[in-house]
Amino acid sequence: MKINKSFENKNVLVLGLAKSGTSAALLLHKLGANVVVNDANAKQDENLLKQLKQEDITTILGSHPDDILSKYKIELIVKNPGIPYTNPVLVTALANKIGIISEPELAYQISDSNLIGVTGSNGKTTVTTLINLMINEGGKKAYVAGNIGVPATTVAQEAEATDTIVMELSSFMLAGIRDLHPHIAVVNNIFSNHLDWHKTRANYIHDKMRITENQTNDDYLIMNWDREEWQEIAKKSNAQLVPFSRQGFSEDGAYEKDGQLFFKNEYIMDSKDIAIPGEQNVENALAAIAAAKLSGTNNASIVQVLKTFSGVKHRIQFVDKIDGRVFYNDSKATDIEATEVALSAFDQPIILLAGGLDRGDDYSRLVPMLKKNVKAVVLNGETADNFKEAAEKAGIETIIKVDKVKNGVSTAFELSEPGDVVLLSPAAASWDQYPNFEIRGDEFIEAVKNINK
Repeated sequence: MKINKSFENKNVLVLGLAKSGTSAALLLHKLGANVVVNDANAKQDENLLKQLKQEDITTILGSHPDDILSKYKIELIVKNPGIPYTNPVLVTALANKIGIISEPELAYQISDSNLIGVTGSNGKTTVTTLINLMINEGGKKAYVAGNIGVPATTVAQEAEATDTIVMELSSFMLAGIRDLHPHIAVVNNIFSNHLDWHKTRANYIHDKMRITENQTNDDYLIMNWDREEWQEIAKKSNAQLVPFSRQGFSEDGAYEKDGQLFFKNEYIMDSKDIAIPGEQNVENALAAIAAAKLSGTNNASIVQVLKTFSGVKHRIQFVDKIDGRVFYNDSKATDIEATEVALSAFDQPIILLAGGLDRGDDYSRLVPMLKKNVKAVVLNGETADNFKEAAEKAGIETIIKVDKVKNGVSTAFELSEPGDVVLLSPAAASWDQYPNFEIRGDEFIEAVKNINK
């Protein structure tokens, strides 16, 4: 951690609590700032509140007071990534030219470690995890942080100058950066996510590509090269471009050719030996290989990780094999593209558990993938009826609606046969029934454990 005196005696508002807000507040307090924490939700984790109270940090819960900026003479805001800039406090701050940054930006301000930044619409948690495992397997110290669930400000205080922080960065986080500058940036893919927040695809792309805006020719941008749009976007970067391609569009970086993975013409391993299934995970492996190789990691360490890594929890996660049926938890599939990826990962017949929060998505987009090998769907949540229409268009005859995921597991098991895959991949957010996708996925896992009990 490097010394940064720019926060001394500065009046800083941390907008949004949770783990990252608490970590940011405690760090700012340590740096000598006058900290105020504000969250509209009055119900908060008591352990987090206790930490703030021990440091006498002012905490305001239950609303966003209209006068909070003027009352505390706020000079800087560190905001929770999910809070939109239409929030009245932020609107007033922008009008008064008060700086607004995200928690990863604050972490960067005090970090002296090497930084690898990872973003993308899908797969970024897997890529972040793989890079971290590869670097550690190779004998160097690396940490994960950011959108992966570990506050960047916590890790930045622990990591040393010789260490590497592999930071997963969402578009929301990147919208709030200023100086954040990864030596290696990875863009896994860019689809059309979170348009309710970003409003337009152009805005979404702009925020995603902020990951490279502070890079120079001494840095690297690892970019998915399998779409012309992504190739054109990448060319705007000042960094050295390192493409990765599953479809053979470039051999200048990491690529797959004839069932084998390479980095700049150097053979790494056979694709079939990757432990986690699916074309998306070949792409994830290629992105991670590129970052690991640029970080000086040896091939043996890269191969060891890819052969043994069984997946990130809730992301096409193998759960169990029971009476010849294989169960996978992909609760993180909160959009259509993620479920397309999951369905494409399997050649076996699939019993699909899907449904969740209705955000107006057009599920007819899933029809081609549903036709491939889905033999039955078990639906729940607000999107059940819309998903049912798509399943009917795909010619699926067995369509059953249940009230919760746990009941869907027993139903799917009854419908399945030995050799089938039972896959939870909702293609929707969880918030209509569950606080988050993790709890939804945990319910699936628990229900699988209780089969035959």
